[in-house]
Amino acid sequence: MKALEVESLRKTYRSGGKLLEAVRSVSLTIADGEVLAFLGPNGAGKTTTIKMIAGLIRPDAGRVRIAGLDPHQNPQALRQLGAVLEGNRNLYWRLTPEENLEYFGVLKGLSYQEARLRGRALLEQFDLLSKRRTIVQSLSRGMQQKLALAVALVHQPKLLLLDEPTLGLDVEATQHVKALVRAIAKAGCAILLTTHQLDIAEKLSDRVAIIHKGEIIASSSTRDLIQQFSGIAYTIEVEGELDWVRIKALQAVGAELQAGRVVYLGSPVGLYQVLAALKPLPILQVKKDSADLTEIFLKLVRDGSHD
Repeated sequence: MKALEVESLRKTYRSGGKLLEAVRSVSLTIADGEVLAFLGPNGAGKTTTIKMIAGLIRPDAGRVRIAGLDPHQNPQALRQLGAVLEGNRNLYWRLTPEENLEYFGVLKGLSYQEARLRGRALLEQFDLLSKRRTIVQSLSRGMQQKLALAVALVHQPKLLLLDEPTLGLDVEATQHVKALVRAIAKAGCAILLTTHQLDIAEKLSDRVAIIHKGEIIASSSTRDLIQQFSGIAYTIEVEGELDWVRIKALQAVGAELQAGRVVYLGSPVGLYQVLAALKPLPILQVKKDSADLTEIFLKLVRDGSHD
């Protein structure tokens, strides 16, 4: 059973006397312990899709299943869902971390004793125990974000909706939150990650789905998507000057000199011939041209805008 199954979701709004198709036949799945980065420009249909998943708005067509349950038909489905929204909107700022965890745990169906025990364990796991009786609004932004994650997990959901988890955090807090997200997924919780920080999405996600104009325009593993758009150029930096004999040898195997670096467009096997031609000069670096998720996202959205 998948933690999340979304099949052929559609949603249409009436705006200014016209029908606006916000979501068109969107399908997604997330397995236990998997992180899916759900990406899209503003107005692409991402928020509408998430609201349908969370049971906040009803789709015109299609279906949603969270751990096999329909959130629009069965309230128990929402017990399998946790959410961390941008700005830590799942926290009460005038309560302490301990009080937040106990309150939201009971709200999600736990007994007070269960909520207290799980809250304590999460405070220890997230390194917040020393701050358990500090008012939330007095905590640092990074601590508030960690607490937001803890509150979303207190009832042990199968699926976590994670919106902009590192927005506004400093470098150290960002690293802590990223480590926590990886640990949450490793423990078996599925994560639907939305963010405009595509470098974060690239590092944290197992798979990527990109939505544009209400439709999914790309869906694959993060690694496969990057490999698909990456080039076949190898750049080699060497120590020392290249003489004409070596330059001719490089040209003979399909390499050339550009801005003091050797550039080779070809197969990995041919790369060894290039390296042989450079002997005995010390090799400082061999780098393969690789796309990043930001470049891929911009290209796909730009191409999709021309449809």
